[in-house]
Amino acid sequence: MPETAVDLSEFVIRSSSDGILISNTNGVIEQINPAAASMLAVTVEEVLDKTPDMAFPLNPALLNLFHRSGDQTLEVRMPKRRLAVGMAATLADSRRLVLLQDVTEKQELESRREALITTMAHDLRNPISALSGFAELVEKFGDLNPQQQKFMTRIRQTASKLYDVVGSLVDLAWIEAGMPLAHRQIDLAVLIDRVVTQLGGLALERQIMIAVSVQDPMPTVMGDPERIQMAIHNLLHNAILYSFPEQTVAIHAWGDTHEAYCSVADRGIGIADDELEMIFDRLYRSRDERVRDLPGGGLGLTITRTIITRHGGDIWASSNLGVGSTFTFVLPAARQ
Repeated sequence: MPETAVDLSEFVIRSSSDGILISNTNGVIEQINPAAASMLAVTVEEVLDKTPDMAFPLNPALLNLFHRSGDQTLEVRMPKRRLAVGMAATLADSRRLVLLQDVTEKQELESRREALITTMAHDLRNPISALSGFAELVEKFGDLNPQQQKFMTRIRQTASKLYDVVGSLVDLAWIEAGMPLAHRQIDLAVLIDRVVTQLGGLALERQIMIAVSVQDPMPTVMGDPERIQMAIHNLLHNAILYSFPEQTVAIHAWGDTHEAYCSVADRGIGIADDELEMIFDRLYRSRDERVRDLPGGGLGLTITRTIITRHGGDIWASSNLGVGSTFTFVLPAARQ
């Protein structure tokens, strides 16, 4: 039975697409899998039975992963201009395990996304700004009757809305296209704390108090922390924006061994029953004038829903017009 377990462990290490290196208690590398050898442009024989300093003298980040104590995460530069995220931990028997995940393609994808956003911002926002500018010029060359003034105001509002949604449209298209997301452990409590800090200024400006209630401990979820944080940010931002002054917005998180939940509740404008099913549609904004008077492009909830569903979760809303709304999402918990 023990021999089968050893063989299975060997099989997993050798078959992994991630690079794996293990040093013994004397600091000598006793195991390196084919993926790690390929990433680092070495042969297994060149590395085995050598210290990391002897095997990789010109790779300080990799050496730090071996030499530092406790869990560590660093970017590791590899040959041929490739980049890996290196993670290290000390095993129960005091050996040191280093795991390398090649993220070169992911970094290139992110660079392309940023370039696309920049290009669209230049090619679309400039004409939109010009449209808004011409609308203002029209008003300066003569008096407008009330109906013309109303139409001119709508033109400016629409131009402003288009200007704001350009970047969000690219981001939404990128996520919906199935581009890869990160797959890491996520602590929802940490993300909620970050978002509350980010939006503290807006809440203060609008005289809104944020009440936070998070179960301790929260179940861990797996996914892209940046995207999940964006989803929470969108929900809390909306709650603050659409709340009445001097009210409280409550963000609550809880879960069990199977699922993790997060809800954001406000006491504000609310949503009409016949509009509740459409709020996640792209570019949809309520016909309520109180909503239209506030900034927004109608993409925040669409992006939020796309992020949550890409992570295997679900999101829904309940609301009473003139009383407030509650948005709740659920994500599958990671099995420990």
